[in-house]
Amino acid sequence: MIDMHSHCFPLISQAEAQAVDAQRAPWLEIEPGGARGMIRVGDRPFRPVEPSLWDPAVRLAEMDAQGVQQQVVCATPVMFGYGWAATVAADWAERMNEHVLAFCRADPQRLHALAQVPLQSLEHACREARRARDAGCVGVQIGNHVGERDLDDEALVEFLVFCAHERIPVLVHPWDMMGGGRMKKWMLPWLVSMPAETQLGMMSLILSGALERIPESLKICFAHGGGSFAWLLGRADNAWHHRDIVRQDCPNLPSSYARRFHVDSAVFDERALALLVDVMGADRVMLGSDYPFPLGEQRIGSLVREAGFLEDAQRRGILQDNARAFFGL
Repeated sequence: MIDMHSHCFPLISQAEAQAVDAQRAPWLEIEPGGARGMIRVGDRPFRPVEPSLWDPAVRLAEMDAQGVQQQVVCATPVMFGYGWAATVAADWAERMNEHVLAFCRADPQRLHALAQVPLQSLEHACREARRARDAGCVGVQIGNHVGERDLDDEALVEFLVFCAHERIPVLVHPWDMMGGGRMKKWMLPWLVSMPAETQLGMMSLILSGALERIPESLKICFAHGGGSFAWLLGRADNAWHHRDIVRQDCPNLPSSYARRFHVDSAVFDERALALLVDVMGADRVMLGSDYPFPLGEQRIGSLVREAGFLEDAQRRGILQDNARAFFGL
């Protein structure tokens, strides 16, 4: 199996973070004995974490136990730094990418790094994407928006065009979720806003007409099964048929663009996976667990392995072949 959606958080010290932004830069505090850690943003606790997030030896042992041959590893999105000046974020991204590459060097045949880029600046993002690719990263991970700028923003579209020309695969990961104070507790931002953020990114590329300008060679994958996209695509098609404002920048039916995208398999329900495969195509779905976080798939690959509707070739594609082709592994 190849798990193409997993995260790490390097051993970023408090001093390293404070040198960049004492209030907003994330760092890792590890408890005595090393059994648990806490990601902190400034002085604020952000998320409790386990050693598999920062220790590649622990990760490789857990991969062995789960039967995962390879993982694609990307930064935890709190590391993006999109709110900083471009030069600051560019320096941070380069150092974070070197951290992730060092993590993957524990077993470069099994661990493959995705880069982060300073997405707030087209120039700096392109430069770091190319540098990181040349340094050994197999693609880039980006957030689905930068502040109020969604993926249809001119500079973000130009970055995707750049990635298409440079043959750099892109994983789009939701972050900094909508909802504000209405998402009071119960992890509602992760359960409601996060799928909506992913759908927003996908629909913004379709309805804006951006996909008419982005080469079809772009390899772009949206995390978490594409969020709400597959389940609400019929609503978008219906709106396209009946409202000219929906058609004004989108020359073709929204559903006709679905196969421009890849998604991971992290939907946790066989009925949902069946719809996802039907809408996107089995060759556009890749095993992604969101390891090692609690909201990820705890028995990696179990949903795909046990899905009775999949043919053997489809199952093999989702479990390994699709990711191998997407990232050139």
